[in-house]
Amino acid sequence: MIENLLEKFRKKYNNAPGTERVFFSPGRVNLIGEHTDYNGGYVFPCSLSYGTYLVIQKNDEEHINFISENFTYATSIPLEKLGEKQESEWVNYPLGVIEQLMKKGLSPVGMDLYFSGNIPNGAGLSSSASVELVTAFALNELYKLGLDVIELVKLSQKAENEFVGVNCGIMDQFAVGMGKAEHALFLNCETLEYEHIPAKLKDYKLVISNTNKRRGLADSKYNERRSECDTAVKNLSTVKPIKYLSDLSLDEFTKIAESVKEPVVRRRAHHVISENARVLEATSALRNGDLEKFGELMNESHNSLRDDYEVTGKELDAMVENARRQKGVLGSRMTGAGFGGCTVSLVHKDEIENFRENVGKGYRKDTGLTADFYIAEIGEGTVELGK
Repeated sequence: MIENLLEKFRKKYNNAPGTERVFFSPGRVNLIGEHTDYNGGYVFPCSLSYGTYLVIQKNDEEHINFISENFTYATSIPLEKLGEKQESEWVNYPLGVIEQLMKKGLSPVGMDLYFSGNIPNGAGLSSSASVELVTAFALNELYKLGLDVIELVKLSQKAENEFVGVNCGIMDQFAVGMGKAEHALFLNCETLEYEHIPAKLKDYKLVISNTNKRRGLADSKYNERRSECDTAVKNLSTVKPIKYLSDLSLDEFTKIAESVKEPVVRRRAHHVISENARVLEATSALRNGDLEKFGELMNESHNSLRDDYEVTGKELDAMVENARRQKGVLGSRMTGAGFGGCTVSLVHKDEIENFRENVGKGYRKDTGLTADFYIAEIGEGTVELGK
């Protein structure tokens, strides 16, 4: 794999073998805990075995070259124009990271960057965070900046918030940077306290089903949901001062919910607070090996995202409904921001082929779209390869 990437890199940049370095950053799937991260709550993701590769090398020029196998757009940006956003292009993710690193003391010189990813684009498996972290990690190593991974996680989130313009929480970057093979990551998004919990799934596998309904965060209703949550916090704070929705338990919220005057905003708050409780139950279930309970919580999570938070849509709902009808399925839910993308299901290993065939047929009948299915192998976080 590495030699193949190096060969492509040298061919694209007409470089002789030399000082190239290769880095990898995974995608992630969130097992439960959706839209809680920017509300100061708990999440429970894991990093995946597929992700984004980056081959990088300094050059003697006064510009940085960007090429990706996954997009036709390639560009060469002069060093003095690194702070200029490109119009709706993938390079804004690494450019945002470079800008943040420059604030930390990076003085970039000319470089050649070659990205290659096997995360489905727009599927909600965090290809953007994967690109950000692989860039941040590579530049931190290349320039010996001495930043730890959590610092790289934080600045990658800032890059997406401030440069790209998507108000994402920190879960994606944290899961991508701090993942551990065969473990799920229990994270408090307010304090950044975290714990790696062994993902002992026994005879079950995580199956990711891609709706192939493309989703774009920046132009979706993601930012609208964040604004609704902010409104709920303001309303609730007139009764009980809080910083985030996740500061409230479900019982506490129930007692003061009427302080949120708009029914729609109240439902948004109910999802976040109930989802936060579900994450705690889910981590306990996984610790105890209670996969049936874990599956029930996955189902409850999707229902809440569908009914209270309204971020699913017909494609995700059709995928989940078809999955739940299959033998050997303990639970199924959307994962990611919603409005398309993927679901994650807990499926008995002996039923995976039937799952693919039956869910694929049912989904195509319901939507006219063809689904793709992946077995989610839980991999490591961001690393340098070939050292």
